[in-house]
Amino acid sequence: MVTMPVVLGLMQWPAMAVTVIASWFVASGRSRRRKIGFWVFLLSNVLWGVWGAHAHAYALIVLQMCLALMNIRGNKRNT
Repeated sequence: MVTMPVVLGLMQWPAMAVTVIASWFVASGRSRRRKIGFWVFLLSNVLWGVWGAHAHAYALIVLQMCLALMNIRGNKRNT
C-alpha cells in the first residue's frame, strides 16, 4: 500500500517534469505557447511548494513563491 508520505516524497519527479515542459513552452517563439508555459510554470511552483512543505525545505518554498510572482509578471508582459 502506498502511503501519503511516499506519494509526497515522489512528488519531486512530476514537479521536475512539469518544470521542464514549462521551460519548453516558454522558450517558444509563439506568444500562445509562451502563455501556456507560464501557466504550466505556475503548476510546477505549486508542486514544488507541496513537496518542499513535505521535505521541510522552506527556502525552496520561498523560492517557488518568488518564481511564481515572476511567472505572473512574465505572463502579463507576454501580451
